[in-house]
Amino acid sequence: MSLTITRLKSLKPKAKPYKVTDGRGLYIEITPSGSKLWRFRYRLGKSQKKICIGSFPEISLAEARDIAFEAKRKVARGDDPALEKRKQKIRNEYLAANTFETVAREYIEEMMVKGGLAQATIVKANYFLEQLAPAIGNRPLADIEPFEVLAPLKRLEGLGKHETAKKTRSFAGRVFRYGVATTRCTTDPTSLLKGALRAPRPTHYAAIVDPKKLGGLLRAIDDFDGYILTKYALQIAPHVFVRPGELRHADWDEFDLDEGIWRIPAGKMKARRAHAVPLSRQVVTLMEELGAQMGMEGYVFPSTRSRRRPMSENALNAAFRRMGYSKEEITAHGLRATASSLLNESGIWSPDAIERALAHGDSDAVRGIYHRGRHWDERVKMAQWWSDHLDELKAKGRNIEAKKRSVHC
Repeated sequence: MSLTITRLKSLKPKAKPYKVTDGRGLYIEITPSGSKLWRFRYRLGKSQKKICIGSFPEISLAEARDIAFEAKRKVARGDDPALEKRKQKIRNEYLAANTFETVAREYIEEMMVKGGLAQATIVKANYFLEQLAPAIGNRPLADIEPFEVLAPLKRLEGLGKHETAKKTRSFAGRVFRYGVATTRCTTDPTSLLKGALRAPRPTHYAAIVDPKKLGGLLRAIDDFDGYILTKYALQIAPHVFVRPGELRHADWDEFDLDEGIWRIPAGKMKARRAHAVPLSRQVVTLMEELGAQMGMEGYVFPSTRSRRRPMSENALNAAFRRMGYSKEEITAHGLRATASSLLNESGIWSPDAIERALAHGDSDAVRGIYHRGRHWDERVKMAQWWSDHLDELKAKGRNIEAKKRSVHC
């Protein structure tokens, strides 16, 4: 006899489990605890099998019959509902263990930390993950749709953080592509978001391009009475004009002072290509002085708190403010624009050599020996000329000041 709602509700527990059939393989099992569990029994070949559908009243009588009917159709096609259910359970567990945050942290560890990328790059990756985690961190990677990624990106955009939104989307894309490569998902939904964010305005870093004012800056740096490592970083930065992050993360092992070369590994460069910086006599002297005072191990410019960490990201800019220069006048990154402008204005050096010195568009593969690339000889001469030129600009102001003092005397 088929079951009814009234009969289902009247079924009472007994000392041992017992079954009441509904027909066509569907039955309900009542346990001693009072639970009422739907089961579907079927035969596949010579094997007698069963699957658990769920409990009553969470699964109603009508729903249980529909599920049993669909299972019966699968059996008629030769499929095994129990096997499919086990596969689905494994898949669900697999997806639950492969959320966006789980895969993202694995990507950071495997591809970035073990790949030897700069600590600053890894810190930024974790920051991008923090922006995405509230929205999609707990979502299975394979189930995430484009609109879910777009929501946190639009939130950043709404805060005016256009560049952060763009870089966060790029990070998410790398995680999804890593997921595809490791069979955790099949597509990168961020590929459909191109054009969905407003393009960030290009950042222009404040820079001094007037030679007289540059001389004044160099004299102010020499007179700086702050932390000794900060002063040396300020003195060296105008001569080498690398990015501030590359200077802060400089390691003594990267320098060959006898040969006059600073070899920066690919992991520390913005374009992920190794770069070599020719060192003038002035820079070598400053490096030797610094090494004699502070030692030549680990970071060249370590943090004041720990030699195992690089100098603070804001250390140089804070020093400029202390010296009386506003953020509209000069920034650490602006020293690159200073060098680029004045080197180009000199008319002595080829634009290609200047661009290569700035590590712009450097597409050459690393050849094992960093300093045998194009324009190297010209760059060596240019580095020395630039340092000599900086010394001249610095000295002119001092000579004028000395003459003024002698006249007043």
